[in-house]
Amino acid sequence: MQRGGGMRTEPAVVAAAAAAGVPAQGAVSLSPGRRAWLRFKANRRGYWSLWIFAITVGVTLFAEFIANDKPVLVRYDGGFYVPMVRTYPETTFGGDFRTETDYLDPFIREQLTRGANWAWFPPVRYRFDTINYFAPSPNPAPPSSTNWLGTDDRGRDVLARLIYGFRISVLFGLALTVVGVAIGILTGALQGYFGGRTDLAFQRLIEIWGSVPELYLLLILASIFEPSIWILLAILSLFGWMGLSDYVRAEFLRNRQLEYVTAARALGLSNRRIMFRHVLPNSLTPVIAFLPFRMSAAIVALTSLDFLGLGVPPSTPSLGELLAQGKANLDAWWISMPTFAVLVGTLLLLIFIGEALRDALDMRKG
Repeated sequence: MQRGGGMRTEPAVVAAAAAAGVPAQGAVSLSPGRRAWLRFKANRRGYWSLWIFAITVGVTLFAEFIANDKPVLVRYDGGFYVPMVRTYPETTFGGDFRTETDYLDPFIREQLTRGANWAWFPPVRYRFDTINYFAPSPNPAPPSSTNWLGTDDRGRDVLARLIYGFRISVLFGLALTVVGVAIGILTGALQGYFGGRTDLAFQRLIEIWGSVPELYLLLILASIFEPSIWILLAILSLFGWMGLSDYVRAEFLRNRQLEYVTAARALGLSNRRIMFRHVLPNSLTPVIAFLPFRMSAAIVALTSLDFLGLGVPPSTPSLGELLAQGKANLDAWWISMPTFAVLVGTLLLLIFIGEALRDALDMRKG
């Protein structure tokens, strides 16, 4: 339609062109990354889940400033002290012993609030391993003004262990996802790009390695070595790459016959450069879409192994260890219910993010 000496594109034409991935005349052309981001934002559930998850993880990264039995800053008799950075003996604050100060001791707390003295404590005044020896109720103690979610069967604050346990679970899931994705991309790229005997050899090796019972291997290693999160990460990484490798292999098998790969070979580019500079960026769609789901699977794996006693050491805070305590103390609902809510909420957020990523990378959607 001609109006004012210019061509105006009808809204229906713009919408149809956007759905087909072709910019209409007079419409602004968007890059593929910008289109994917707009499709991701259009999924409000996934978009807000990403924000909630990112903020929660960012806050728990500073768990020492949220849940700690040491003050952030102390002013005592005109001097300033930083207990989180430096260890002070009890005599510094008027005590009788030269041992490390227990800032939960009623005498020390009275000294720190006497006169012009003051202490800036974190919101939760307990670390994940702090035992509340001054609790008025026997352990596990129900929620109170001092322990907002109560204590476990050893007198440790449940809220503090939840904060630290969530951080460990997320960081472990992220590390396991990164390692698994790196190995899966490498093996899938080699199989899909070279094909032939290389592909057959890798497939046979994957079939053999996939038949190894992972749980039995964990039981054997747990009886030989002391439980450690690094050993657990190494073992799970050996098995967590095979599923993703199949998707990358299929993408490379499809893309290696396209014209731009043939042109790159004709120009004399090396196989490594073609694989990781040209083919890999066009094969990352399934990798990116599966990242949140792989991370949620890693968190579930760690929680399950901790629940069975095969994961991290007993002193380490974890969601699985709290669930095991809730199972052993069924009347202490304040242990199992918040832990279950944190675990389910984390998995739901990751699933919503994964669904939004899958929709954003679907090129059939405008």
